[in-house]
Amino acid sequence: MRDIVVFGIESLDDLGVDYGDIRFSNNQTQSIQVKNGAVESIKDTESKGYGIRILDGGWGFASSSDLSKKGVKETVKRAHKIARASRKVTDQVEMDDIDIHQDEYVTPYEKDPLKVGLDEKIGYLTEVESRLAVDDAIKVTQSNFKAWTFHKEFASTEGARIVQKIVQCGGGLSISASDGEDVQKRSYPNSFGGDFQSGGYEYFEGLELLEHAEDTAQEAVKLLDAEQCPSGEKDIILDTSQLALQIHESCGHPTELDRALGTEASYAGTSFMTPDKLNELRYGSDRVHITADATAEGGLGTFGYDDEGVEAKKVDLVKDGMFVGYQASREDAAQVGVEVSGNMRADGWENIPLVRMTNINLEPGDWSREEIIEETKDGILMDTIKSWSIDDKRLNFQFGTEAGYLIENGEIKKLIKNPTYTGITYEFWRNCDAIAGKEDWKLHGVPNCGKGEPPQVMRVGHGCAPARFTDIEVGVGEW
Repeated sequence: MRDIVVFGIESLDDLGVDYGDIRFSNNQTQSIQVKNGAVESIKDTESKGYGIRILDGGWGFASSSDLSKKGVKETVKRAHKIARASRKVTDQVEMDDIDIHQDEYVTPYEKDPLKVGLDEKIGYLTEVESRLAVDDAIKVTQSNFKAWTFHKEFASTEGARIVQKIVQCGGGLSISASDGEDVQKRSYPNSFGGDFQSGGYEYFEGLELLEHAEDTAQEAVKLLDAEQCPSGEKDIILDTSQLALQIHESCGHPTELDRALGTEASYAGTSFMTPDKLNELRYGSDRVHITADATAEGGLGTFGYDDEGVEAKKVDLVKDGMFVGYQASREDAAQVGVEVSGNMRADGWENIPLVRMTNINLEPGDWSREEIIEETKDGILMDTIKSWSIDDKRLNFQFGTEAGYLIENGEIKKLIKNPTYTGITYEFWRNCDAIAGKEDWKLHGVPNCGKGEPPQVMRVGHGCAPARFTDIEVGVGEW
């Protein structure tokens, strides 16, 4: 790996371009799924290659899995040819200066998840899945595990030399129940595959799927007989798994500067948080403090350096309710005059880096989860994302969760099904009047964030504690 990177940089230096970098990676993944009493799938993949970026008046990018010197030379030529063509149709590109590093980074972990025996993983998932069939109404049961390991080396013509090993894993369980007229689903510890973090197999073990299997399955059955979510205005409390997705969609994506500048518009569009609103827009109440933090311990968006060689850092996006910062590349930061945030990442060696979320976190408040519930007279506690929709400016949204819990005079009274809520992003966050503290704060992982054309799938994190939002439209109104 190192020989290829050194040869690539020497080839870029020989061209005398404005800037160049090479990023080599060896990516390994494993996924296991057990469904309805049988192993449904086992997938192991490995991919090696490198991507080369060149700035020579315009940007050029090319990638290859040909690990020979000839292959590197040809890839450099292709990237240079594209850069020279790009400068004919683009304005002069400028990049903000950064500190240049020669460093190594390894995710802290105890057990390499890819080295734990397959029999052990399958045996555990099978036992978990066997505990989910607690009632005849349960029709589909599922448990799963997934892990990623990335060995990466980055070098630039500015002198950067960075080696990283990123280790990530997690999993979960889910149950679908039906009485012939209705279908309800319950997941643990989160929907859409479970929960994930940067770390070793010990994180997966710590999810305690066995201990939560039967209770989760029982709640799926109870949802069939539960009352429908009421309609109208209520206070809502979002538990952490749901609030993580709210942060992702209504703050994470719209503060990506390429979206705000209109240079990225796939997967639900651009952003209402345009540069003219920076330091002017009241995004939320003065309790709301949201950060992009690539240094958060265990975060799925945690690393040592991004794919431009920028050191991981913590950047304010919303502070005291005001919109104050972006997730920005070196190029976009220079254009707008904001801080380079260290958010440029590609999902593999074959793709060009894009502005991607790291860990977009709602900083903890000074309440407890119990206090928020006790001081809610008429509300709904909502848990675990089920469905979501948001417009191409990231303004209007509707979200649904797997389960809701009706709150009356500070007490949880009953389980309700099909809870939904709607809002306008800045109005919703301005109505945030309580956020729980550090003891209730949890860091969730989203392994399937899509962006770009061709599409790239990235793993990102969101930390938060339960929070309350007042006077929110819930349920389905009358037509």
